[in-house]
Amino acid sequence: MQEMYTMSIDIHNFGVMALILVMIINVVLLKLNSDIRVYAKKMRIFMPISTSLIFLIIFTGTVMMAAKHLNFTVQNIIMILFAIVLILMEVYRYKRLKQSIVEEFDKYKIASYKILGVELVMTFMIALWMFSISNNWGS
Repeated sequence: MQEMYTMSIDIHNFGVMALILVMIINVVLLKLNSDIRVYAKKMRIFMPISTSLIFLIIFTGTVMMAAKHLNFTVQNIIMILFAIVLILMEVYRYKRLKQSIVEEFDKYKIASYKILGVELVMTFMIALWMFSISNNWGS
């Protein structure tokens, strides 16, 4: 049971780091593209990746909770709320992309920068808080 818990923590931590990397890639893609059609094609690749990483993090968190016999702590509740907010923000960003037309790409970019900025800040803050609590950096 301890091995499963340790492996789940490691996968969870690497999933968070990969999610941060994908968020940074999303910002770079947004900055480099001026055509909404080209950007939308690239986002069809990266949106499922970021969604999969979010669900990987949720799944490994669930495994860790099961290993702890479903003991809810403040950290668990905050991470669940964080995951819900992150999913809702990604859904909103994707809906805005689908609704945008070529003339509105600049408006979409501004809104997406704000959303991705909030997501990055939230992810960094929760990751630093969780890493400082657990003192487990993947070992």
